[in-house]
Amino acid sequence: MINELDALESKVAQVVSLCRSLRAENAELRLKLSAAEADCALAWQRMETARARIEALAEQLIAPGSSAADPSIQL
Repeated sequence: MINELDALESKVAQVVSLCRSLRAENAELRLKLSAAEADCALAWQRMETARARIEALAEQLIAPGSSAADPSIQL
C-alpha cells in the first residue's frame, strides 16, 4: 500500500511539474505572439502608407496637364 501511495505521489509531482512548465511556456508564447502581432500591425501600416503614396503618384502622372498624360511625349 505504501509503495502504491509513493508511486501516486511521484506521478502527481510529475503532473504538477509539467503543468508549471507548460504555464511558463504558455506565458512566453503569449509574449511572442503579442510582439508578432505588433510587428504585423506595423508592417500593415507601412504598406498602407506606401499604397497611398503610390496611388497619389499615379494620380499625378495621369492627371490632365501632366506630361505623362500627353501621349505624344516619349519617356
